[in-house]
Amino acid sequence: MKISVRNLEPTKVKLTVTVEPEELNPYLDAARKEIAKQVNVPGFRKGHVPGKIIDQRIGFAAVAGEAVNDAVPELYSKALDEKKIRPMAQPEFDVQDVPQSANDETKLKFTATVERRPDIELPEIDGLEIAISKPEVKDEDVDKRLETLRQRFGTLVGVDRPAAKGDFANIDLTAEIDGETVDSQEGVSYELGSNTMLDGLDEALDGLSAGEETTFEGTLEAGEHEGQKATVKVKVNSVKAEELPELNDEFASEASEFDTLDELKADIRKAAAQDAEGRQATEARDAFIAKLQEGLEIPVPKGVKANMVEEQLKGMTPDPEKATKEQKAQAEETVEKDLRDQMVLDALAEKLDVQVSQSDVFNFLASIAQQYGMDPNNFIQAIIKNGQLGSAVQEVGRSKGLLAGMRAVKFTADGEVVDLSGFLGEAAEDEESESVEAAEDEESESVEAASAAAAVADELSAKDDAKDAE
Repeated sequence: MKISVRNLEPTKVKLTVTVEPEELNPYLDAARKEIAKQVNVPGFRKGHVPGKIIDQRIGFAAVAGEAVNDAVPELYSKALDEKKIRPMAQPEFDVQDVPQSANDETKLKFTATVERRPDIELPEIDGLEIAISKPEVKDEDVDKRLETLRQRFGTLVGVDRPAAKGDFANIDLTAEIDGETVDSQEGVSYELGSNTMLDGLDEALDGLSAGEETTFEGTLEAGEHEGQKATVKVKVNSVKAEELPELNDEFASEASEFDTLDELKADIRKAAAQDAEGRQATEARDAFIAKLQEGLEIPVPKGVKANMVEEQLKGMTPDPEKATKEQKAQAEETVEKDLRDQMVLDALAEKLDVQVSQSDVFNFLASIAQQYGMDPNNFIQAIIKNGQLGSAVQEVGRSKGLLAGMRAVKFTADGEVVDLSGFLGEAAEDEESESVEAAEDEESESVEAASAAAAVADELSAKDDAKDAE
């Protein structure tokens, strides 16, 4: 098999593959056998028709077509391995030459155009030192959490005074355009200062007492007249203020399992400290990835980026085509960072020769299923059916590579070594037993789903067998 590679872009290549007859022959023979199972030829048992008869009765073109359909993807995969090209999208195939008869010496020739991962030269990570922030818990942090808890036990009481920021007003709204009522609502509870309804509503309500009303100009934000200016009449039915409980032992006993306020504060401080350590671990992860990319120019595949930006915009606005320049810029920035991080972690997994086991993939998929309240069996079967197993394997490889890489690095805060073992886990002697979910700061739980595990195992084993056969 002859392979030539032409770089179309920094992240896009065109492979031209020319296949020798002896390499195509096994595919032709397999195609003849498959066709023989499906046709009836007088004088021969079904499935036992000689290849020459198949060529005569069915036609060599049909045989070659079947063979090419099977050969091209497999030979393309071999070409990628031989040229060490890491694809990031599905290829565009163009079959250019196909033999027209069994004696035709024309060689199968096809091209494959595909976006690829650029070559990334990562730094050595052994002995690398990265400085991160020291986790701190201030009194203000404890007070803020305590105030949030206090607000959960607050009550609303009616007040005989004008409404002010933080109050809750019960209001009636009527919106008119050119004198015609286009929307109206009654008995709406609204917190002044929250700015969660019409633009200008907060200013209109400020200073109004129960029974008073006013009008203002506002832009409708939903419904048939979304985006249009309207004259809005608002009437205040009642004004209520939030009354918070006193911070004392009685409150601590009611709001928690503790008997005193000091005990509650101590528990809140402990929780804040744990959260701070979690943020420190996240900072360490981000700093590690940034260190790997330091000084590198990493181009991103244009087509992959465009598809991801489109998906990103779908999550930001109901109609991506109407996305603002700011939304598009934000989506592009997010996607470019995600792509560079993914490509760097893929390169790191290769550099560290990370091995992904069947149990790794199963645990990873099962944990995702549990997060969404789905049956692990059905979820994993769906992943396999939709051809997404390869993406799951890749994600597991990235997570394991990230863990292994961070374990090899020394993280310091104010000159002191930071122990992140609680988040990174211990380096296991048997890499195949390592948990993937530690990279996501989540605990892995054992799931009884033998049939799904077997399906993953069969799929991965088939991939391994195909690779060994190459």
